[in-house]
Amino acid sequence: MSYGQGGPQSQWDPWKPNSQQPWNHGTDQTPDWAALAEASETRNKRRRLMFIGGGALATVAVGAVVAAAVVSSGGSDEASNKPTSQLPATADIPGGPAATAPSFDPTTAPPPLDPKDFVASKGKDTAPLGVDILFPGTQLTVGETVYKKGPKDDTKNCASAAQGTLPKVFTDNDCTRLLRVTYTKDDVAVTVGVAVFDTEAQAAKAKGQADSKSIVESLSGKGVKTFCNAAVCRSTTNAYGRYAYFTISGFTTGKDVTTKDTKVFTTGDDLAEFAFRQIRRRGEAQASAAANQ
Repeated sequence: MSYGQGGPQSQWDPWKPNSQQPWNHGTDQTPDWAALAEASETRNKRRRLMFIGGGALATVAVGAVVAAAVVSSGGSDEASNKPTSQLPATADIPGGPAATAPSFDPTTAPPPLDPKDFVASKGKDTAPLGVDILFPGTQLTVGETVYKKGPKDDTKNCASAAQGTLPKVFTDNDCTRLLRVTYTKDDVAVTVGVAVFDTEAQAAKAKGQADSKSIVESLSGKGVKTFCNAAVCRSTTNAYGRYAYFTISGFTTGKDVTTKDTKVFTTGDDLAEFAFRQIRRRGEAQASAAANQ
């Protein structure tokens, strides 16, 4: 007894949905290879057509992008070819907020005041002056050496307190005041004399005219024996501003000073240096006061 299949046979297309492949029950039927090959060729043609169409659309899209870029670029070229006067000013160009650089008023520090200017003339050098102002206290310490302060003198007759050629030097250059003070250390004594002039030029001229015989008179008394009246002593001369300063150093025993007596030379140099520093400090004090006004 055989069973037949009712209705028309369905055509199977592997690329068509809902198609069914025929199935023979109980029989071994060889597939139709020719039909399968034809169906595969049909499918490949359809895919090639789809690829060609998609490529054409992509080409059109790229062309549109290129065209837009050309139009935009053309706009920039047009602006660059315009005269400068037609371009927008810098202030018209849109952008972020303009950064303003901080500005500062130029300032120049005043030059420092020169202390020497304040001891160079009578007009500027107006601070009080006296022996105890230039040489304060009762002693002077230099390093480990202590010099005792002795007699002092202040006179407006400069020539009366000078010896040798120094009285003439004072007179010729109009010395107005001579301040003297004596310091001692053991048997060595030194008298410092500070001569005051109206101008720096007069003091410098007095220093230049002084020679080895221009000697300030030694000052004794108040426990200090007479020295350098007849014995050989060592003297120095210098100037700063409107002041000329002198030293005379020797032994209170009356002994002559020789080049081997280093302690006499050291004492004279220490007091000459101290006189210079005190005159300079006088200028510094007045310069500082003027700067703070």
